[in-house]
Amino acid sequence: MLSSSSPARSRCEKFPSKNDKKRKERKMSDRERDWDFYLRTVSNSARDSNFSNDSASDPDLLHAVKKLCDFCRQEEKSSEDLIARVYPHINKIFQRSIASLSQSSSSNGILLLVILQFCLDFGEVVLHDADPSLRTFFRSCLSREFADPVVATATLDFLNVNKNKLFISFPNLLPQFFPLLLKLIAWNGEKLERPFLKVFQGLVSPGSFLPLFPSLVDLPILVVALEKVERSSGSLIGSSIASMQKSAAPEMLLALMDEAYTGSTIGDGGGDSESEDSSTIDVADPLFLELLKDENDGLAERHSTSPGVAAVIQAAMNSPQSDRLKQILNMAPRLLDVYFTFALHDANNSLICALIPILMARNSTLFPDKNYMYEVRRRLLEFMLAAFQRSPDFIALLKKPIIDRLGEAYDSPEKTELALQLCWAIGEHGGGGGSHKDAARELFESLELLLYENLSSSRLGLRQDSAVNSENRNIRKSSQSRLLCFVITAIAKLATNHLELLPRARVALGKVARSRISDSRVWRRARDYLGLMNEPALCLSVLGPTRHSHGHMHYPGTVNWNEGGTKMIAHIPFYILGEQEGPPFHDFSFSDILPRR
Repeated sequence: MLSSSSPARSRCEKFPSKNDKKRKERKMSDRERDWDFYLRTVSNSARDSNFSNDSASDPDLLHAVKKLCDFCRQEEKSSEDLIARVYPHINKIFQRSIASLSQSSSSNGILLLVILQFCLDFGEVVLHDADPSLRTFFRSCLSREFADPVVATATLDFLNVNKNKLFISFPNLLPQFFPLLLKLIAWNGEKLERPFLKVFQGLVSPGSFLPLFPSLVDLPILVVALEKVERSSGSLIGSSIASMQKSAAPEMLLALMDEAYTGSTIGDGGGDSESEDSSTIDVADPLFLELLKDENDGLAERHSTSPGVAAVIQAAMNSPQSDRLKQILNMAPRLLDVYFTFALHDANNSLICALIPILMARNSTLFPDKNYMYEVRRRLLEFMLAAFQRSPDFIALLKKPIIDRLGEAYDSPEKTELALQLCWAIGEHGGGGGSHKDAARELFESLELLLYENLSSSRLGLRQDSAVNSENRNIRKSSQSRLLCFVITAIAKLATNHLELLPRARVALGKVARSRISDSRVWRRARDYLGLMNEPALCLSVLGPTRHSHGHMHYPGTVNWNEGGTKMIAHIPFYILGEQEGPPFHDFSFSDILPRR
C-alpha cells in the first residue's frame, strides 16, 4: 500500500489518468453539445416567421438565452467568438419581441431584460450601443407591464445590478422615465420600496429635479387614477396607458375649436352630459394626462382644481381606502425624505431656489388624508427652513412669492402655518442679510400690513360671526395670537439687522403694546421688544443676525468674548463701560448678580 507521500502517488497526481482525461473530454463535449442546442433554439426562434404568436414567452427560449449568456461569461478564452455568434440572434429576438408587444397576450419583460443584460455586459465586444435598446424597453415594454409584479421586481433588480453603469454611462435614462418608475412603485407598493429606494438617486438630475417633486407629492392621486383606469378599462397589464393620451388629442382639439367658436368651455356638455359614475375622469383632463404619462416632459402646471379629478378624489375619500392607497400614503413621505436629503446635499442653489415657490404652492394642495397632509407639510416646512438656513439670500430673491404667501395668511389653517414659518425665517435671517436693504424694506412693509390687519381684526373681536361657534372662535383666536407673536418678533429682528427700519418698528410695536388686545402674550411681547430696543447692545445680542457679514455664525443670546476689550468687562453681558466716563449708568449692583457665600 502506497503512503500519501510516496513517489508513485506524486507521479499519479502530476500525470492524470486516462479516466480523468476522458471525464474532462466528456464534460467539454457535453458543454459543446449544450451550447449547440441552445444556440440552435435561439437561432430557430429568431428565424421563425410566426414569432409574434407568443414565442417570446416560450420558457425554452428564455432558458436558452440565459444559458447562452452564462456560457459567454464563463468561457474566458473563446468568449469573444461566442459573443459574436450569439449577438445577431439575440438582437433579432429583441427587435421582434418589441414589434410583437401589441399582439402578444403574455409578458415579454423578463426575456427583454435578459437580453438587455447581455447588451450591457458585452456591448463593447460587439459594438452595440445599449442606450436605444434601454429606452425602447422602457417606452414599449415597461409602459405596458409595470403593473405585473414579476416584471416590476425583475426591472428593479436589473436596475440595481447595473446601477453604477447606468448612472455613469446613461445618466439621462432614469430621469427621463421617472414618471413610469413612479407608476411602477405606486402600483406595486411597499414590497418593492427597498429596491426602489436604492435606485431613487438615479431618478434625480437637473432636468428632473423640479418635475419630480410634484409627482412625489401626487403619488396618492396617481394610485387613485390608476385604480380608476383599471375599473373602467380592465387590467393594466398589457395595455399602454400612454395610448389614451394620443387618442384624447383629437377630442381635445375639437373641444378647443368648439370653445373658440361657441364660447362654451371644455368639458361643458349641458345637463345631459352627466355620467352615471360621478367619479369618472375624462381622458382629456389635463391632470389625468399629466399623472399617467410615462416620460419626463418638464415641469407642467398641475391642474389640482380639475372638477373631474376632484370628483374622483372625493369618491375615493368617501369609500374605504384600498390597500394600495394605504401603502402609498405611508411611502410618499419617506420618498420625500430621500428627495429632500438629496436636494440639500447635492442640488445647486438655483434648483433649490426654484423649488421653494413650488413647495409653497403645494403646501395647501395635498391629497385630503389627515395623517398624510400632516406628514408631508411637516417635511415641506422643515426643508424650506433648512434651505433658508443654508442660503439666507433666498429670502431676498424670493421676496415676491413670500409676500404673496403672507397676504394669504388667513385663507386657511395650512396657509396660516406657512405664513408663520415665513415670518420666523424673515426675522431669523434678517430679510436675506445686510446687503439686501431694498428686499428687507419690502418684507418689513408686508409684516407691517399683516400686523395692522391683525390689530384691527382683534379690536373687532376677531371678525366675530354668529355662524362660528365658541370652540372654533377660540381656535382662530389662538392661531391669530400665535401669528401676531411671530410677526412682532420678525419686525423687531428686521429692525435690529437694518437700523434704518428702527423708527418704524418702534411705532408698530408701540401700537401693539398700547392696544391691550385680549391676549396678553402679544402686547407683552411687543413691550419687551421695545425695552430691548432701548438697550442697543443687548438688543443686538438677543435679536441680532445669526450670521455676520464676514461669514461666521453668531447665535442670539451669546457674547463674543474676544470683543471684551472694547465692549464689556468681566462676564456681565452689557455695555457697562460704553466709552463713558463717570459712574456706571446701570441701576444694579454686583451683589445683585454675584452669589453670596
